[in-house]
Amino acid sequence: MNTAVPLTRPAPRILVVDDHRKIRDPLAVYLRRHQFEVRTAEDAAGMWQLLQQQSFDVVVLDVMLPDGDGFELCQRLHRRDNIPVILLTARDTSADRVRGLDIGADDYVTKPFEPRELVARINSLLRRRGSTAGIPSAAPASHDTQRHEFAGMSFTASTGTLLRADGTAVRLSTVESRLLGVFLAHPNQVLSRQRLIDLTTRPNHEVFDRAIDRQISRLRRKLNDNPAVPELLRTIWGDGYLLAASVTTYCT
Repeated sequence: MNTAVPLTRPAPRILVVDDHRKIRDPLAVYLRRHQFEVRTAEDAAGMWQLLQQQSFDVVVLDVMLPDGDGFELCQRLHRRDNIPVILLTARDTSADRVRGLDIGADDYVTKPFEPRELVARINSLLRRRGSTAGIPSAAPASHDTQRHEFAGMSFTASTGTLLRADGTAVRLSTVESRLLGVFLAHPNQVLSRQRLIDLTTRPNHEVFDRAIDRQISRLRRKLNDNPAVPELLRTIWGDGYLLAASVTTYCT
């Protein structure tokens, strides 16, 4: 009699980068108890060395490191490999939050924090990115399995992957994915800046009009939409923005 053996999924790989050992080491222990594979680095040099050795599903990055600015490092990570980043910082001003999200950070956690909150945010980020292996929580929402086709392009929400008309694939940040998802759900409709903020911002996170404008500019570049004369993601002066395209949605 054959007995089925359940497949073992690899644990999500988390890289914790923080120069404070009393934060870094206990956090690594806590994350390992929650079924994550964890590596740590105390500075930017150590982070880059580990990234050359293996891939990671999420980087938890302290904003203030002895050999690098966390905001700049986050931007480099996003541009190089589009690695999901959760910024970890003691600075809790709205300007810092806007800056972090604007440069591509996927989330922002303020010190001091509850480790279980960070675990919840990591799991949420992994689900949004489609990296569900090893996550001991519920299945992802149904909208994560949808594929949208528009203007000769295709967008898969679960992976945040945009397939352009020329066949090139581009990974969007979590914020960019949310923003594009909102436009795809409301094609050919004018959406005000405040409406976009309401639909894309997590609770208790303050975002301003200028941050939305910058995210629109970033999204246009990835859509290959001419920022000087945009044809796809149009600016409706005085009212907001409009996605000028027909959208077909498939459940995969």
